[in-house]
Amino acid sequence: MTMQLSLPLKTAALAAIAMSLVACNRNTDNMSAGERLDSTVASAEQRTDQVAASAQQGMSELRQDVQAAGNRIAATAEDASITAGVNAELAKDPQLSALKIDVDTSNGHVVLNGQAPDAESRERATRLAANVKGVTNVDNNLEVRS
Repeated sequence: MTMQLSLPLKTAALAAIAMSLVACNRNTDNMSAGERLDSTVASAEQRTDQVAASAQQGMSELRQDVQAAGNRIAATAEDASITAGVNAELAKDPQLSALKIDVDTSNGHVVLNGQAPDAESRERATRLAANVKGVTNVDNNLEVRS
């Protein structure tokens, strides 16, 4: 895959090359004008290739970072959807109040905290949560009211 460099990037690369030639203190007095031009062009091409490779590496890393961020956003959205689904199922049950049960989800793992009116309702809350699409595991920390 070849990369087209913009004019400012080419100009910066050529300026860097020119400065490096001066800094190298090369003895070009014995070289003809054509040889000096060839040497400068070869050096410019080498520097341009280095800049292009560096830009490609940077773009590759940026692409990976963006993809990872997208994956994290998707996982967070999926967890929010699961939490909403569990709350909706709990709200349908007359014995379980979604307002009194805290539902936390992380990577499909649901944790229920709060109170249940009795042991049967506590177990039903586990089943309701487990049946929501995307749930991988349920930790039921509901306390039975006495």
